[in-house]
Amino acid sequence: MPAKVHILKTYPVTGMSCASCAARTESLVRNLSGIKSASVNFADTSLMVEFFPDEISPEDIKREVRSIGYDIFIEEAGAMELKQEAQQTRLAELRRNTVGAAILSIPLFVIAMFFMDMPYANYIMMALATPVIFWFGRQFFSGAF
Repeated sequence: MPAKVHILKTYPVTGMSCASCAARTESLVRNLSGIKSASVNFADTSLMVEFFPDEISPEDIKREVRSIGYDIFIEEAGAMELKQEAQQTRLAELRRNTVGAAILSIPLFVIAMFFMDMPYANYIMMALATPVIFWFGRQFFSGAF
């Protein structure tokens, strides 16, 4: 009986923000039917997968990875450019969130440290802290969820 043909491919992964994300992605892919082995490298954000093409397709793997909030580029041409573009977009979003949080946090800090006895200080601080937590810090809640 001839051995089953398997393919070894490496795909760029986007959306991972920690080693736990990489472990979760690796565990998911490893447990898919038709996967011989899978390894996620968080440092270079890639998924190396060995699979049987008659049992599972790269599109199936992509669909499963997307179901947990990450994405892989299965197209051969331009995959690295797409990955770099996605990383640049994510970096720009992180930069905007950091600057926005700092703009609201500095007056919040000043009021909390030096003007805590001023009228309505608690309400002002709540108004400043709420967008910092729930808008600029939303990636922490969505990642935990």
